[in-house]
Amino acid sequence: MRKIPNHGTLRMTKVAYPLGLCVGLFIYVAYIKWHRASAAQAFFTIAGAASGARWTQQAFSSPDSATRGHEVFYGIMFDAGSTGTRIHVFQFARPPGETPTLTHETFKALKPGLSAYADDVEKSAQGIQELLNVAKQHIPYDFWKATPLVLKATAGLRLLPGEKAQKLLQKVKEVFKASPFLVGDDCVSIMNGTDEGVSAWITVNFLTGSLKAPGSSSVGMLDLGGGSTQITFLPRVEGTLQASPPGHLTALQMFNRTFKLYSYSYLGLGLMSARLAILGGVEGKPAEDDKELVSPCLSPRFRGKWEHAEVTYRISGQKAVGLYELCASRVSEVLRNKVHRTDEAQHVDFYAFSYYYDLAASFGLIDAEKGGSLVVGDFEIAAKYVCRTLETQPPSSPFACMDLTYISLLLHEFGFPGDKVLKLARKIDNVETSWALGAIFHYIDSLKRQKVPAL
Repeated sequence: MRKIPNHGTLRMTKVAYPLGLCVGLFIYVAYIKWHRASAAQAFFTIAGAASGARWTQQAFSSPDSATRGHEVFYGIMFDAGSTGTRIHVFQFARPPGETPTLTHETFKALKPGLSAYADDVEKSAQGIQELLNVAKQHIPYDFWKATPLVLKATAGLRLLPGEKAQKLLQKVKEVFKASPFLVGDDCVSIMNGTDEGVSAWITVNFLTGSLKAPGSSSVGMLDLGGGSTQITFLPRVEGTLQASPPGHLTALQMFNRTFKLYSYSYLGLGLMSARLAILGGVEGKPAEDDKELVSPCLSPRFRGKWEHAEVTYRISGQKAVGLYELCASRVSEVLRNKVHRTDEAQHVDFYAFSYYYDLAASFGLIDAEKGGSLVVGDFEIAAKYVCRTLETQPPSSPFACMDLTYISLLLHEFGFPGDKVLKLARKIDNVETSWALGAIFHYIDSLKRQKVPAL
C-alpha cells in the first residue's frame, strides 16, 4: 500500500453523484467482468507434440473491422540468409470454418548475415534482440505467449563448418528462450535447400490463392539467392515424375491435401557463389599467394577488390574483343552438367524472386517498385548490350555483365526458351514473396495435422 505523506490534516469530503452516473458505472463494471470471463474461456493449453513446448491459443477478435469476429493469431519467422538476417511478423485471421488468410506483415532486415559472426558468436545476439523488439512492438502483449518464434538459416550457414554453424544457432536459441514468445525445441535450425524452395512455393501459391481450391492452377517458383538457387513447381505430366533424378521430388501436406512437387536447390549456384566460381576462386579460401583473379566478364579497365564470405579477393578484367561471347563461354563452363532440365517447366507459369528481380529492376527490364513481367530473352539482350558497352565505356557496376550473363544462361539451363514469360515480384498483395511466409504457415499447419489446435 502506498503511504500518504503527512502534510497536515486530511479531510474527507462527501460527494453526491447523480443516480444516472451510478447506474452507468454499475453496467460498465458488469460488462467488464462478463468480458473477462468470456475471454478466460478462450484460453486453453496443451502439450506441443513435436517440440516439447507448451502451446497456448488465444481466440481474440481483431479490432480491425475487416477481421472482426475472426480468430486472430501470429507467427514470427527469422530468415538468416547469407547476406542478412530478416524478421517477418505475420498476422493471420481465420473466418469461422474457412482457411486462414494473411492480414498483415511486418518486415525488417539487418546486415551482415548471421554467418559473419562465426568467429565472434556473442556479437550475433545484439542483432537478434533488436529484431525481437520489432516483434514486441507489432504483436499485442496478450498474444506473445501464443506466438511461435522460429529461425531458419539458409545457404550462409550451410556453407560454414558444422561446429561454427551450431555455435551460432545455439546462441540464437538462448536469446529465443529468454524471449516472451512461444519457443519449441525445434525453434532454430539450418533449412535444407529443398525446404527453402518448397516454402517459397507455398508463399506464392498462398498469396495468389492457388492453395485454397483443389484443382486450381498453381504457379512455379524461381528463387536466386546469394549462395543457392531453387526451382519448384507442381508437375502435371507423369513423364516429369518418372524422369526426375533422385532428390528432385518431394511430398508436401497442406490443407488436408498432398502435393508431389518437383523441387531442387543448387548450393553454390546462387549469384554471389557463382561470381566466385566464374572468377576462378574457391569457396571460403583466399586466392593462392593473393593472386589476382582475372575474368573476361569484367571491364578491361577494371581492377579492384571484392569481399565474399569474409574473404577478400583482388579481381580485374582482361583486354579482349567480344566480351559477351567470352563471358558466356566462361559461365557455360561453370554451369555445365550442374542443372537438371525438365521439359514441363516451360509450360508452367513461374514467379521469379530475389536477384532475378533486383537485376531486372536495376537495368529497367521491370518497374523497380511494382515489378512486372518479362521474357527470358530480355536478360540475354541486356547482357549483350552491357557486356559490349564495357569495351568502350566504364561500367556503372563492375559485375553487371557477369550477373546478367549468368542469369540468362541459368534460365536456359533450366529449360526456359527465350520467349518464356516470367512474373517478377518483390511483393504480392503488399506481402514479401520470400520463403518465410510459407515456412511459418507450414509450421502452424503441421501442428494442426498433429491434432494441436494452433489454428
